[in-house]
Amino acid sequence: MKRRTKIAVVSLTAALLITAGSAGAAVASGGGAAGTAVAAHPHQREAAALTGTAKLYRSAGDDITFSFDAHLAAADTKDPTKATGTFRFSHYLNGRGAWAEASVDCLLTGGKVAVVSGVITDSDLPGAKGTRVGVSVHDLGRHDRLGYSWAAVGNPADVKDLPKCVASAPFEKVKPGTGDFHVVPWHPAL
Repeated sequence: MKRRTKIAVVSLTAALLITAGSAGAAVASGGGAAGTAVAAHPHQREAAALTGTAKLYRSAGDDITFSFDAHLAAADTKDPTKATGTFRFSHYLNGRGAWAEASVDCLLTGGKVAVVSGVITDSDLPGAKGTRVGVSVHDLGRHDRLGYSWAAVGNPADVKDLPKCVASAPFEKVKPGTGDFHVVPWHPAL
């Protein structure tokens, strides 16, 4: 009797899992009101994206962090200046430094490399608000690299009249164990 009970329980569990899987597949394929938009474009993804956070490596012990949440919708694939989102960066050493947050105004990606620009909307760095800055990222897994438009001048507030989607090459290394940038490559129809 025990063996029959076990077989019945296993059979019932399998039946429930199959039913749940079928229902989930129906919803995912567009069954029901919530799935309607998914059914229209089941394989459509955003045109480009740059997400993640990492700290830069500096031998002097600087605490430098960059975070990105930048996206280009599939509908805007022909115009990278329609990208949305924010990115944030900070740089501190011996208790001194500053932070800034920018509103994304352009995002270009190719393979594992991204260039994002934005206008600083909030910061404790004097003169930085309203300045456009650009950042580049090379998504190399745990060994990501990063560059920024103020590399040659030393201060984001000193960057003047920067065009959209412009940054230096990704020359900086991220601190080991902190690189989690993720680049979604852009595939425009040319």
